[in-house]
Amino acid sequence: MKNHENYITLVPIQIMLAMTTNRQPTNTGALATLIVVFFFWGFIASGNSVFIPFCKHFFNLDQFQSQLIDFAFYLAYYIGALLLFAFSAFGGKDLVGKWGYKKSIIYGLLFSAVGAAAMIIAVNANTFTGMLFGLFIVALGFSLQQTAAQPFAISLGDPSTGTSRVNLGGGINSFGTTIGPIVLGIALFGSTAAITDERIKELSLSKVMILYSGVGALFIAAAALFHFSRKVPSGVMEEKTETTSKALITLIIMTGLLVIMFVPIFSSYKNLDPNLSSEAKHELETYRMKWLFGALAVVVVGLIVSNFLAQKKATGWGAMKYPQLVLGMLAIFVYVGVEVSIGSNLGELLKQPEFGGYQSSQIAPFISMYWGSLMIGRWAGSISAFDLKTSTNKILTFVLPLVAFGVIIGANSIFKYDMTPLYWYVVCVIIQIIAFFISQDKPARTLLIFSILGVIAMSIGIFTKGTVSIYAFLSGGLCCSIMWPCIFSLSIAGLGKYTTQGSAFLIMMILGGGIIPPIQGKLADYLQTSNTNSAGYGIHQSYFVCLVCFLYLVFFGAVVKGILSRQGIDYDNEKTSGSGH
Repeated sequence: MKNHENYITLVPIQIMLAMTTNRQPTNTGALATLIVVFFFWGFIASGNSVFIPFCKHFFNLDQFQSQLIDFAFYLAYYIGALLLFAFSAFGGKDLVGKWGYKKSIIYGLLFSAVGAAAMIIAVNANTFTGMLFGLFIVALGFSLQQTAAQPFAISLGDPSTGTSRVNLGGGINSFGTTIGPIVLGIALFGSTAAITDERIKELSLSKVMILYSGVGALFIAAAALFHFSRKVPSGVMEEKTETTSKALITLIIMTGLLVIMFVPIFSSYKNLDPNLSSEAKHELETYRMKWLFGALAVVVVGLIVSNFLAQKKATGWGAMKYPQLVLGMLAIFVYVGVEVSIGSNLGELLKQPEFGGYQSSQIAPFISMYWGSLMIGRWAGSISAFDLKTSTNKILTFVLPLVAFGVIIGANSIFKYDMTPLYWYVVCVIIQIIAFFISQDKPARTLLIFSILGVIAMSIGIFTKGTVSIYAFLSGGLCCSIMWPCIFSLSIAGLGKYTTQGSAFLIMMILGGGIIPPIQGKLADYLQTSNTNSAGYGIHQSYFVCLVCFLYLVFFGAVVKGILSRQGIDYDNEKTSGSGH
């Protein structure tokens, strides 16, 4: 999704089926508006990958500080989902269900519009902290919008065609992730001409203000269209939720511990002496690394202990008593983390002499290709959602990824970017096509195969340099493209009445997009201080973080089938749609 990624809470379609008995026509006007919103979720999220290297030079940040853009953006998803869950736990009702899907989308759009306004104010004041706050508010609105997105899309027509509408939204979202880096690159740098990183401080941010003014206006226009459309159903659901006090207390404790872990890191930047010796810098980076890995341990240990306690006494734990959900929460955490981290740190890697020596103003095509790789996979993965002949399905599985690749090349070429360095990336696309045929549309097998490919890709990227390494890291997007629906569907399988609650827990784990990229950024800073004689050593070797993430996804893909089998669920015979983050 991501993504970046449309992060969607999966609500059982049976709920919506019960709301209607007759075939309903699709509300095309509302669906078109919703699809525009899907587009901007991806547009803004992927644009951060260009914004990060720009801010690093504009505000004179280190690699960790630049990754705080992702930290603020994806932390908002966690906070938003946690607040919704807390209301449900204390109030006994699902807040989104109480408001209805229609109003939830409207409120989310208006909240994001406020964030866009905060972003404009911060850009005008040239304050990095203010920009982080603005992005946080935008993403907080996104978390509410995306919690209601799937059931809302289903309600805009007949439930039997609901999956197709969600897949359409997912495909448009991925198109937004492809266009976002291109447009933001032009907004920041004005043209495709090479602007040296040293000159970035001289640039004006006025076009960024114009961009976010337009985005904010579109959010308000979309909210108004939903509000005044009488044909759009409210989607109000007043079903009471089960008390899950132990799960809520655990999540609150985890949140508090995360705050404790990050405070020393941020405070260590105050009154920092710029003339520190190499030894002192290395010692400082070691100190910061310990706290960052402490934050990671809070999430991992907290979830594992929660499941252990829930197994002993299930009362008050709700969905957390299911091992497939808890392991799936960690899988979503590392999946979103690795998807965002690869793209967010790619700009710094491309600036190194052995990886092309590109300026920040020249990396947009590579970022676009990375996020576009997710579109390539999702277009192919969405084919199974339609009732097609086997022969047609096979043809489209081969053709659609190549068409999507052509769209990415064409979109960048329209803006006069030189795409010749990326032509041979089509080889990686063909490898993905082969993987699709081998996976046979089975979630557990698909996740395992693509995770293994991710491990191979990161290993090649780490132990090689130049074009081969760049292609390997870019192909991480191809590997991630189909993972969200696989992880999500496997994690909530067999949860029954806890399905919606389990979905909310999974949405919280989008937090991985806010923690893993800073960990990679800090590891890059740390490794560079230990090897100052080799430029780019730190950022290159920092991709070991991504390798470890894919290794966990291999583990989850390997064990989840057995966990479900012991519960009497044969998921090899299940299918999952290609939408998702």
